Amino acid sequence: MKSKYVILASALLISVATFAQKDQIKSAEKALKGGDAQGAISILKDAENMVVNAKDVEQAQYYFVQGNAYLELANKSVETGKNLSLSAESYKKLIDLEKASGKQKYSTQAATSITQIKGKLINAAIADTQSNKVAEGAKKLYDAYLLDQKDTINLYYAASTYVNAQDYDAALPLYEQLKKLNYSGKGTSYTAVNKISGNEDGFNTVNERDMAVKLGTHEKPKTETIPSKRGEVYKNYALILLQKGRTEDAKKAISDARKTNPDDSSLIISEANLYLETKDYDTYKRLVGEALQKDPNNKELIFNLGVLSANAKNAVDAEKYYLRVIEIDPNYANAYLNLAALKLEAEKPIIDEMNKLGTSAKDMKRYDVLKGQREAVFKSVIPYLKKANELDPKNQDVSKTLLGVYKALEMTAEAKALKATM
Repeated sequence: MKSKYVILASALLISVATFAQKDQIKSAEKALKGGDAQGAISILKDAENMVVNAKDVEQAQYYFVQGNAYLELANKSVETGKNLSLSAESYKKLIDLEKASGKQKYSTQAATSITQIKGKLINAAIADTQSNKVAEGAKKLYDAYLLDQKDTINLYYAASTYVNAQDYDAALPLYEQLKKLNYSGKGTSYTAVNKISGNEDGFNTVNERDMAVKLGTHEKPKTETIPSKRGEVYKNYALILLQKGRTEDAKKAISDARKTNPDDSSLIISEANLYLETKDYDTYKRLVGEALQKDPNNKELIFNLGVLSANAKNAVDAEKYYLRVIEIDPNYANAYLNLAALKLEAEKPIIDEMNKLGTSAKDMKRYDVLKGQREAVFKSVIPYLKKANELDPKNQDVSKTLLGVYKALEMTAEAKALKATM
């Protein structure tokens, strides 16, 4: 008989605990409705140890109220990122719980809230990066990815944002995830301008975009091809490995990627850049040649060939590459600047010879010849410096160099006009 009373007493204790827990959830709901989200969370924390023994429906209610409370704090700008993530975590526990029990009471509302949280995390991440809180923004983007792992673009943005924050340790595992997913990001974007806000809105499908234009809410529809980001993913991944001294791992990663994706020309460029970083210029040139066969108008690659040729004192090839860049893109400021710098190198031997001359009639005659040659050099660079200055007026190096050329040629009016803009 005595053991029977013990069992009854234990059942009574469990019953009392269950009633207490129900009361705490109700109290938390009441606090939340009264605007005290923090108070609701404190009440729920007191019941945290008992919730594991509660019925499924009570556990679901617990996580639902908890998720709502954390979301309310986030909406009030209280530790936004942290509370959005905690809210989503509560909702996910709720959804998993109801899915396992087969009884869905709160899941639909929770799923809607998770979608809202994802949007809020992305918007908060954008605000963080604009406020120069780049690492915080990267974490929010990664949290957004964890909420919806089918939307891999947020993983890509999180990784590249960590790179911008120079937090390479945080970026590396994200790039490894992208690598495992063989992420490309290639696709098509459908946009149109919102007539009310003036912003360019994106649409999931061309039909959705065209319907908005037909309804009159949007105008100026635009369809653009989104290029593969795979090359950038492997480039950043390899550069991080290089920084960590893992050169062979970096080379293997890109080499393996090219074998898996033989038609992705962006990977050739990434591999070329890797060899450029390791100063293996012969392999770099070979890979660039391979890349240019697939993309003969890649101005960045051609410009880099110009820089390499200039560094190797091959002025003829350097000039050829820079002029080719200008032919492809007449607004490529650095090509004009480098062309001017290349031509100005001819001044140094002229000056060196002038400084060695004496005052004899023969030397004075030679001096005049050299002076004419120097002036010809200066005149030849004016068009390139003027164009570079026009394209990049804030570049003080360009304007100062052009000013120096004007002064050397005694072009007083031009020098005065340029100085007024500096």
